[in-house]
Amino acid sequence: MARLPVYLRALHALAERGVATVSSEELASVAGVNSAKLRKDLSHLGSYGTRGVGYDVEYLIYQISRELGLTQDWAVAIVGVGNLGRALANYGGFASRGFRIAALLEADTSIVGSRIAGLAVEHIDKLEATVKQHGVSIGVIATPAAAAQQVCDRFVAAGVTSVLNFAPVVLTVPEGVDVRKVDLSIELQILAFHEQRKSGAEREWIQAVDA
Repeated sequence: MARLPVYLRALHALAERGVATVSSEELASVAGVNSAKLRKDLSHLGSYGTRGVGYDVEYLIYQISRELGLTQDWAVAIVGVGNLGRALANYGGFASRGFRIAALLEADTSIVGSRIAGLAVEHIDKLEATVKQHGVSIGVIATPAAAAQQVCDRFVAAGVTSVLNFAPVVLTVPEGVDVRKVDLSIELQILAFHEQRKSGAEREWIQAVDA
């Protein structure tokens, strides 16, 4: 399941270039995975491609989108309209993937009432009513860490069972609630680790050559 969004992103890129069919090797290369693994993954969807032709790009987009639940409309509410929240609200790629930003909520009264990406920012006090009014399925938390757990608790109490958390804190949720955490600092630290390893290997190689 975790690889399907990667395939979908690669397929959308191919479709935008006007590519109608793609071989498993080509798609695997674009997606950055092993072609045998890709074929096995797609076989679970009932899609085996056509020998000598490959996969129909548009049909495969539909199959994967259906499997991921993207063929229906998912209403999303973003809490926290700082720099990150604004960037998320203005990102145009959500709508084309089946995600509709239905509401923006903020505690800072100086921001409440302003319009971002065509939506009026509402006060956080209206969270529960907003979830009900718009049928929000996914809650996005882009608040400071100190406020994240409370916002999450309110989302859950309002009936939201899927939360995307950008705050640098681990959230505690009841069984049946799914939380995905996006921590950019951790990703940068992982890259720093790999850079350090590469630099160390390069130094060892230089020392071996000099010796």
